[in-house]
Amino acid sequence: MCADTASVMAAQTDISKARHDNLVHSGVILDRMLGDTTRQHYLLYVPKKSSVANAPIFVTVHGISRNAREHAKRFAPFAERYGVILVAPVFSQDRFPDYQRLGRKDKGERADIALNNIIDEVGRLTGAKTDKLFLFGYSGGAQFVHRYAMVHSDRVAKLVLGAPGWYTFPDPTVKFPRGIAQTKSLPDVTFDPKSFLTIDTCVLVGERDVRQDAALNKSAKIVQQQGENRRTRGGQWVVVMMAAARSHGLETPYTFKTVPFSRHSFSQSMKRGKMGEMVFECLFGVAK
Repeated sequence: MCADTASVMAAQTDISKARHDNLVHSGVILDRMLGDTTRQHYLLYVPKKSSVANAPIFVTVHGISRNAREHAKRFAPFAERYGVILVAPVFSQDRFPDYQRLGRKDKGERADIALNNIIDEVGRLTGAKTDKLFLFGYSGGAQFVHRYAMVHSDRVAKLVLGAPGWYTFPDPTVKFPRGIAQTKSLPDVTFDPKSFLTIDTCVLVGERDVRQDAALNKSAKIVQQQGENRRTRGGQWVVVMMAAARSHGLETPYTFKTVPFSRHSFSQSMKRGKMGEMVFECLFGVAK
């Protein structure tokens, strides 16, 4: 090998290393595109720890406003304090119009599969622990994460739901997304209550989140099954899930908490209601 060729190869190696180092640069929120043909967008925060190998992954999922950057910005200080890697996927309206319900047939791409691909890449980039995820979602994002947990329960450590508009109930006689009976809209998806009912779950809803706003599902079937507003629905779902767990001989913790001073607003819940502290204490305990 000539000296010039060796120099070029060495320079290319240095560039490649610099790019890799930049991809996982710690202490800043990074904009990432999944390294495949999908160009899937997500945000990544790596804490400024000396080592992030085997660090837990915290996933936070936006609502229908697609405010993933706000999620990343407000949760990054908690990720730093707890030493966890933060991932905030972006489920765009054009590709994932049905992401809250995972992405049913003829209604866009599968959001759960996209998240799995993101997590696999984050694991390769950082060495983080990818087998068990710590999940949070707000509003439409909370709809997504609890349904993700029902389908991919083997990948979920703990779950926090922030004010979903409505829920999937563990009813095998009602088709998904209201229940867990198999549906042609997700033909390859089946539900195993004995698995998803083992996941430690906390539901957080603003104490003032009782309005039937334009975004709330107000269909007669949902109102009859779950209640008239998000606060009532959250409490009802927790009761039903706890009873279902007990019927399978499980003592899984299901808790319902109200976020003080808060209506249906992620920003308000984080700023006035201290929801960030509540989420991380539910998932990881009190910070040392």
